[in-house]
Amino acid sequence: MKIFYAIQATGNGHISRAMELLPYIQQYGEVDIFLSGSNSNLNTQLPIKYRSKGVSLFYGNKGGLDYWKMLKDFSLSRIWKEAKDLPVEKYDVIINDFESITSLACKLKKIPSINFGHQASFVSNKTPRPAKKDFAGELVLKNYATATTHVGLHFEQYDDFIYSPIIKDEILKAEVKNKGHITVYLSHYSDEVVFNSLKNVADIQFEVFSKKVKQKITQSNITFIPVDGKAFNQSMITSNGIITGAGFETPAEALYLGKKLMCLPIKGQYEQLCNAEALKKFNVPVVQSIDQNFAAVVEHWLTSINPQPLQLSHSTYNIVQLVMEKARSLKENMFSNLLNEEDFLVMG
Repeated sequence: MKIFYAIQATGNGHISRAMELLPYIQQYGEVDIFLSGSNSNLNTQLPIKYRSKGVSLFYGNKGGLDYWKMLKDFSLSRIWKEAKDLPVEKYDVIINDFESITSLACKLKKIPSINFGHQASFVSNKTPRPAKKDFAGELVLKNYATATTHVGLHFEQYDDFIYSPIIKDEILKAEVKNKGHITVYLSHYSDEVVFNSLKNVADIQFEVFSKKVKQKITQSNITFIPVDGKAFNQSMITSNGIITGAGFETPAEALYLGKKLMCLPIKGQYEQLCNAEALKKFNVPVVQSIDQNFAAVVEHWLTSINPQPLQLSHSTYNIVQLVMEKARSLKENMFSNLLNEEDFLVMG
């Protein structure tokens, strides 16, 4: 079986999940990866056959999106050409983790596909949203990467096609410890903004994962560490708590580990506002921005109780099995439809 796996490379979560899933998917056949986007900091060890700049999100230094950089990087003619050239018709299975060019290619060539991942869960109106919905945000979540069918991942099973987060094996098997430090990953803030706030939190060590530094640097009570999957996992496993954005993978792993968790959603990113709403039900504090009171907010958080732990309803193996069963069903239906069309033409 030939499997096409499209991965959105905006941020690190999609790639991190793909690296965990790949050995399971490879049990079903030969896998070719399409990596789309240019805003990930992880070194990938994936069988990348196709690559594109895609449609990427870029972050500023003060908690929001860099719209000007996003606009400069966007080219409709490039996306249209890449979609037409993408050979999705040569594959038995198309798995799409929120990637728009693959979605367009499948639509143009009438090829069935599975939208698999966190964003797929937002097809359901039962998935948590903030009190004030954003029309444009809803439009993006539901139409950016359309597919024939969906397998969603979220903190809880809000609908019948939504399953547990994919937790890395290293986290699942971890010997959890508390060495007292706080692990920080806030890619939407500059190191300077993070440092100027956290240096005021007395007697607490922070391990801040940075896109900027090339080697460990310690200043005051803060150690800046280059973004690295293994180092980040170990920092989380041995931490007292985690401060991060309101993405999906890192909060899910923090909750699974039973750690304290504080989230700062990226301003203007609707999906993160939705995730923040879901995280509130786990008693996770959601902070809107880093300001002059942030150090006091962190100090108060450190004295609070840990959030409600995450419960897994399905294993990674079970989830991949579900995806591949749906994929087989799509292929059988397409073949059946083709036979029916041929019969109709013969009869006509």
